[in-house]
Amino acid sequence: MDKKKYTDEQVGAMTPVEFRNIVRKGEWRAPSERACVGYWKANLVVLPKDWAFDFMLYAQRNPRPCWIGAATDPGDPHPRQVAKDADLRTDLPRYRVFKDGEVIDEPTDIMKYWRDDLVAFLIGPLPNTLWLYRSANVRYIMIGAYTSTLPCVPAARLHGNMSITCVIFKTTQDAVRSIQIASRYPDGHGTPVYSGMENLAGIGIKDLYNPDVIRLADVDNIQHPEMVGHGYDLKPGEVALWFANGVTPQLAALESKVPFMITHKAGHFFVSDKRCEEWAIL
Repeated sequence: MDKKKYTDEQVGAMTPVEFRNIVRKGEWRAPSERACVGYWKANLVVLPKDWAFDFMLYAQRNPRPCWIGAATDPGDPHPRQVAKDADLRTDLPRYRVFKDGEVIDEPTDIMKYWRDDLVAFLIGPLPNTLWLYRSANVRYIMIGAYTSTLPCVPAARLHGNMSITCVIFKTTQDAVRSIQIASRYPDGHGTPVYSGMENLAGIGIKDLYNPDVIRLADVDNIQHPEMVGHGYDLKPGEVALWFANGVTPQLAALESKVPFMITHKAGHFFVSDKRCEEWAIL
C-alpha cells in the first residue's frame, strides 16, 4: 500500500470534490472505502463500445454483482449523472488494465489508455451497504472476498463465476436487520446469495481465511476495524452471510478473455457526489 499523506479520519470527513482532488494530485493512492463517509462509491468497468452492449446485458442478467448506477457516452470520461466535475481517467486511486484476459497494468491514472470508443460503467460496491450497517448499529465482521463456483448468467461474449464476500453478523437480529437494509439498496449488491458455513467447498470456498480475491487485488493490508484476515472462529449465535462482490466483472474479463478492459483495483473506488441514501428503494 502506498504511504498515506492523510489519515482515514481526514479523508472520511472530506467532501467528494475534496477527495477526488487529492486523488487527482496523487496525494491518495490507498483504498478509498473509508473516504467521504456516507457518499456513494462505485466500482469501475470501462470497455470498448463494441463490448458495451455485451456488458449491459451481462449486468442486466446479473444485477447483484453488476448493478449499474451510471454510464458514460462513448469517449466521455465524465460521469455527469453522479459527479459533474469528475474525470474517471484520474479520480480513482488505482486502476487495473486487462488485455486478452490478462492484467497488464495497475496504474494510478488511465490517461494513456483512454480512447474515443470507450464506455465507462459505475457499479455500486458492498461498502456502501456496510456504511449503512454501521450507521444503524448493525454489528458485523467482514472476512474477505472470494472467487466462488456460483455461475453468473452468460450474456453474449461474457461469462464467469461470481465473486462473493463473507460478512459475519454478531447475532441473528443483526443478520435479519442487515437483510432488511440490503433489500432497499440494490446498488450495494442487495441481499445475500448464500448463508451459513455449511458446504463452503460446494460454492468454491477452499479456505475461509485466505480470501483469493483480496490477494488477487493485492489489498491484503487494508486495515478496517471490522475486517479480520486469518484465524477467526465463528462464535455461538453469529450468522455468516455471503454477498455478491463488484470484482465479478474482473473475473468475467479473465474468463472471457476480453481484448481490452479497465477496472478499478479492488478497494480503490470512485467517490461520487450522491449520498448512499439516494439509491434507496422506498
